[in-house]
Amino acid sequence: MSNIDLDYAQDASPNHAPSPRTPASHSGADRPNKQKWSKETYIAVLAVLGISAHLIARFGFHATTAQCSFPLILVLTIGGAPLLFDLLRRMLRREFGSDLLAGLSIAASAVLGEYLAGSIVVLMLSGGTALELYATKRASAVLAALAKRMPSTAHKLIDSRIVDIGLAEVGIGDQLVVFPHEICPVDGAVVEGRGTMDESYLTGEPFLIAKVPGAEVLSGAVNGETALTVSATKLPTDSRYSKIMRVMQEAEANRPRMRRIADRLGAWYTALGVGVGLVGWMIGHDPTRFLAVLVIATPCPLLLAIPVAIIGAISVAASRGIIVKDPAMLERISSCKTVIFDKTGTLTYGKPSLTDILCAPNMDRKDVLQMAVSLEQYSKHPLAGSVLEAARLENIELIPVSQISEKPGQGLGGSIGARFVQITGRKAVLAQGGAAASQLPTAAAGMECILLVDGKYAATFRFHDAPRKESGAFIGHLGPHHQVQKVMLLSGDREAEVRYLASAVGITEVLFGKSPEEKVNIVRAEAKKAPTMFLGDGINDAPAMQAATVGIAFGQNSDITAEAADAVVLETSLGKVDELIHIGRRMRAIALQCAIGGMALSVIGMAMAAAGWLPPVAGAIAQEVIDLAAVLNALRVAFPTKDLRDAGV
Repeated sequence: MSNIDLDYAQDASPNHAPSPRTPASHSGADRPNKQKWSKETYIAVLAVLGISAHLIARFGFHATTAQCSFPLILVLTIGGAPLLFDLLRRMLRREFGSDLLAGLSIAASAVLGEYLAGSIVVLMLSGGTALELYATKRASAVLAALAKRMPSTAHKLIDSRIVDIGLAEVGIGDQLVVFPHEICPVDGAVVEGRGTMDESYLTGEPFLIAKVPGAEVLSGAVNGETALTVSATKLPTDSRYSKIMRVMQEAEANRPRMRRIADRLGAWYTALGVGVGLVGWMIGHDPTRFLAVLVIATPCPLLLAIPVAIIGAISVAASRGIIVKDPAMLERISSCKTVIFDKTGTLTYGKPSLTDILCAPNMDRKDVLQMAVSLEQYSKHPLAGSVLEAARLENIELIPVSQISEKPGQGLGGSIGARFVQITGRKAVLAQGGAAASQLPTAAAGMECILLVDGKYAATFRFHDAPRKESGAFIGHLGPHHQVQKVMLLSGDREAEVRYLASAVGITEVLFGKSPEEKVNIVRAEAKKAPTMFLGDGINDAPAMQAATVGIAFGQNSDITAEAADAVVLETSLGKVDELIHIGRRMRAIALQCAIGGMALSVIGMAMAAAGWLPPVAGAIAQEVIDLAAVLNALRVAFPTKDLRDAGV
């Protein structure tokens, strides 16, 4: 087993470091990315304008039907023709969906002179396609956010002067200054300065990592309070951050397209509608029957009721602190059979806490904690806050400390009364050798620090990123309540720490030490076997979210992760994820009721039209009644009648 052994080091700025400044302005990524309208968007706008003009002329100016039909004919000619051409190409590729029958309805409406009905179908077709195209552009927003986050310039150190250069001009071996709170532009090593960096955006580690001369730094990490001078060890294009961007691009390009409910139902419904119409035409030797069947067969329960149900589900989710970014995920989430968790910030709180104090035989737990917290109050080490918090919870009083020192490689030291107390790491104690080294307990998962009193071993403090209180219950209920067959923990952390958490929350399948590239491959492989849900919260999780059937961002730690996810759970509670699953399941059930029920009534109407009992005009009226019933039923999604969370979660 391995453990983190962070050196205790004092904060010292480089001699030549200037005063802190804000990060350099970004390049073109800062400028808004204006999206061009798609062809479907233009057609939808044309349909709205044409229908509005018709209604204003008809009811505002009391024009005759013939006089006010020109805007509708324009919609059918300019807007309907391109849609029909696209649908014809799909038909030649043997792609039969609900929109194909809608296309036939446009043609039938034009032939019958039902221009308003045809224009409404044009609006439904083009508007739905435009919204779907808009949703698929999320990937470009994710990549733009990744690019925007990185600085476009670096502060190069030349003969004790700092010169800003373009990121592309950075070469291996260049010394760069990273100011406080700036994002590190390249992978490298610290050559001057001591401080901390937040690498959680990239590694998933929840801790601030101490940086001393010789320590490695990662591009994309956020610097702490102290300016650091780093030597570039890789070109910016080969950096860790650039690799994540490339993985994101690949994950989006290879993301499988899921068939929607409307597509699956529409495939057989289209064939049925056309078949019934042809039978009616042949039996009655009357083409009007064929047109009447198509009018009543227009799949409005699919084109209207399902979107209404989805909008209702999105509204319910938003009211519970869940932002649905891809509406299609509501159709998929309840069918997920595999759930993959990231560790840090998802199943854990994302910050270290003091979990164990192992005392030497002659030492008292309260005494060693009192000495440690009295000394740690003067430290900026990442674990100092955890010791202070533990002491506060136990009402430990501080005692005076004098002659405080924090030398590189030796840790934090100070005099408490007549004793010299030192807080250091395992490596430093082992390097010193002697009795203290022989008394050290076996290394374990997580982080630790060692307390020495007058050079003798006194205690070991162990720290863990504690699991959330609801993690175990949530994972335990996934199988019985949601028919989940596999639960996995996928992390970039060390084996010991990952297995420690897995055992605490009840996960048996564990993968550790995985890079973002490896995570994508693992998630993609699982998604091929069964619908897969991935939950994470860091930039390093974003590519894996793109590869999953459903990706959920937990919390608000990263805008980039939120853009990559299908849904964002704003409140840090796994119970909210359970609510989202129930919202999706309920939406899917009601949407299927609307679609199947509406189509069943339409099938009855098609049979009547084929028999000649239902003329086209009456069929259109009957279809409107069916549509109204389906939409009213779909509205139930927005008004849940029971709690949307399982007991105990």
